[in-house]
Amino acid sequence: MTVDRRPLIAEEFDQSSLPMTNIPSNLSCAFCQIVQKQVPAAIVFEDTLTLAFLDRRPLFPGHALLVPKAHLETLPDLPDELVAPLFIGARLLTQAVQEAMEAEGSFVAINNKVSQSVPHLHVHIVPRRRKDGLKGFFWPRNPYPSPQEMERVRQAIAAAAQRLSAR
Repeated sequence: MTVDRRPLIAEEFDQSSLPMTNIPSNLSCAFCQIVQKQVPAAIVFEDTLTLAFLDRRPLFPGHALLVPKAHLETLPDLPDELVAPLFIGARLLTQAVQEAMEAEGSFVAINNKVSQSVPHLHVHIVPRRRKDGLKGFFWPRNPYPSPQEMERVRQAIAAAAQRLSAR
C-alpha cells in the first residue's frame, strides 16, 4: 500500500463552504494593512484565507509569520472553519522554510496576548539548526514544586477543557 505523503496545501482544502467572502479587517492593525497590500511585506505564501511574510525582525533569516486574512487577535478567536486552513498552511510553510533555508528543523509558535507584539493571530515559523544559540523555549523552565501541585493544575485544565468542549 502506497501512502501519498505530499503536503496538503491550503488551496486543496475545500474552502467553498467557508463564510469568508468579505474578510473582516482592522485598518489600524499592521498585519491587516499587509493583508490589504497597503504596507509592503516580503510575502512568501498566500491563499484565499491566509498570508505569510518574512518577519522584519527575525530570530534567523527565513523566520516567517503566517496570519489569517481575517482580523482575529488570538487562537481562541479562530473560528472552527479556519483551524484546518491555518494549520495546513503552517505545515506547508514549516516544510518550505526548512527546505529553503537548509535548516535541520524548525520552531513553530503562537503567542496569545502576552509577548504578542501585534494583536493579530500569527504563527511564527523559525528555521533551526543544532547549536544555533536558541535555548529551549527561550525562558527558564521549572518543575512543579510537588506532585500535588501538578495534579491541581492538571485538574483545573482538564475541567476547563471539558467545560469548553461542551459548548
